[in-house]
Amino acid sequence: MKNNIKTLREDLGVSQGKLATLCNVSRQTINAIENNKYDPTLKLAFNIAKHLGTTVDKVFLP
Repeated sequence: MKNNIKTLREDLGVSQGKLATLCNVSRQTINAIENNKYDPTLKLAFNIAKHLGTTVDKVFLP
């Protein structure tokens, strides 16, 4: 699943580590999602969107 996490995160000045802490996952998990190597659970997807100040459909692309 393609996503805009890296762009959105960098626009906010948030590191992978900070986003990971906010979402209660490891930095490696955020890295894997950004690089399309791991699809997050629905709960994590909503949590990421919340902490990036947007909606799931703006973070994850079809």
